[in-house]
Amino acid sequence: MHEPNRTTPVLLVVGGDNIERIRQELAGRYARDYEISLVGSAAQACSRATELMASGARLAMVAVEWQLSDLDAISMLSKFGAISPSTKRVCMLPPGTFREALPALREALARGDMDAYFTIPSGMRDEEFHAGITDLLSDWTWTSGGVEVDGTQVVTDSHGRVAELHDFLYRMGMPSRLYHVDSEVGREIIAQAGPGAELPLLRDAFGTIMSNPSLAEVGDRFYSPVTDLEGQCLDLVVIGAGPAGLAASVYAASEGLSVAAVDASAIGGQAGTSSMIRNYLGFPRGISGMRLAQRARTQASRFGARFLAGHPVQSLRPMAAEDGCHELVIDGVVTHARTVLVSTGVAYRRLGVQALEELVGHGVNYGAATTTARAMQGGRVFVVGGGNSAGQAAQHLSRFAAHVTMVVRRDSLWATMSDYLVRELEANPRIELRCASQVTDGGGDGRLEWLEITGADGRAERVEADGLYLLLGARPSCGWLPEQIALDEHGFVLTGRDVPKERWTGSLPPAELATSVPGIFCAGDVRSGSMKRVAAASGEGSAVVPLVHGYLDGR
Repeated sequence: MHEPNRTTPVLLVVGGDNIERIRQELAGRYARDYEISLVGSAAQACSRATELMASGARLAMVAVEWQLSDLDAISMLSKFGAISPSTKRVCMLPPGTFREALPALREALARGDMDAYFTIPSGMRDEEFHAGITDLLSDWTWTSGGVEVDGTQVVTDSHGRVAELHDFLYRMGMPSRLYHVDSEVGREIIAQAGPGAELPLLRDAFGTIMSNPSLAEVGDRFYSPVTDLEGQCLDLVVIGAGPAGLAASVYAASEGLSVAAVDASAIGGQAGTSSMIRNYLGFPRGISGMRLAQRARTQASRFGARFLAGHPVQSLRPMAAEDGCHELVIDGVVTHARTVLVSTGVAYRRLGVQALEELVGHGVNYGAATTTARAMQGGRVFVVGGGNSAGQAAQHLSRFAAHVTMVVRRDSLWATMSDYLVRELEANPRIELRCASQVTDGGGDGRLEWLEITGADGRAERVEADGLYLLLGARPSCGWLPEQIALDEHGFVLTGRDVPKERWTGSLPPAELATSVPGIFCAGDVRSGSMKRVAAASGEGSAVVPLVHGYLDGR
């Protein structure tokens, strides 16, 4: 393990007639934290970038003026992706060129040749411009550059459980750094922890040291401990804090309901692992799942919602209390709720290859595991899955790995993945698609070293592998639900008119997002027939709140 890289990141400006204006605009805001380097042509930019990379510098962003002396911006940015895949690529448009440039810009964005385009500011305080630049730099810092804030320090001598902790902190939006036991900071924290402390050690921003903490203990440290809910009867308990649960928390809390959202893992659910969601309404440059979850959590907290992270719900007993509240057992703590929203989402299916199951956490990962991407620098990585999450993971990993192979069971991606993402993948020279194939074996000496991939013709090929990311499709996370809640044949929760007539309460079917038990609702991916998209889950979560009000008013 290496100490954090403290070299100053670089903003490379490639310009023609407007290079000085671009420099002034960037220097005025970012010169304290970034080195701003200027070149006047595409050839000089490639040369300068190669020098920077060779010296170990971190190239955060390249900003290219629309027309250069030797090349246009789109061609330049397309070439630059091969030089430094993790660098944010931005096109700078002089005022008056937007209309003529727009068709080419749209196509470049669709191919993934650039991350964004901006009009060069022509006046003071162009905050829209800087909001876009700051968002891109923030995303680069979290995913590629390494967070510089020592919010939480984690000390370890291995990559075992520490990977789980680091990923949990990342998904919660908590800045953290890893330190080896032999580093200066590591020795200091070990001394403070005292005899008997177990690795990994975690020291938070308040100086509290935790010895080999569970996810629940870390979640309790940053948010509400589960014991705070003991003996209460809340208006709404949200089980599963992905997009559906977060949306419900925001709207319910904003309307005065007492709300607690509980998740067995990090707040944000499976969507929180997505490196970049580009088709979510209102975010034209895209937003990471972590950032979306962080903003929603902050928004709900402002209205009074409480969050519990790292705590599984063990049981739900409908209408168990004398006052008509449902009873929940959360990590052994009993609490009650007048209404419940089940929004636990889905989990990834297991691959079923025992040799690879034994290497989970050692090169084999279920989910996107965004925090492990930098460890794949220069390696050969395989992503198994054909949905949007798999495509986003492959795109993100291609910023670091020398080669990424997507292994897809179907004959193509078009039936299971968004059009924009398929086009980006096909245009990425670092990504190879292997359709009608599956991973059938693999192994390594304590860490993943090889995989066996079998095609539709039954022929198996053994390949070298440094990383395997498994995003295998939806398995509902609701095995803990009581038998009173109707499920479909695949284990997803039935709602509305899909609930069998013999399970209705009265002569009418339940409301659209209501289950077979009055006062218990369902939204998001765990609901039978749901769309399996972030925006759809968010919409369902918000749509549940009027139903909650109606149920409470009726009582």
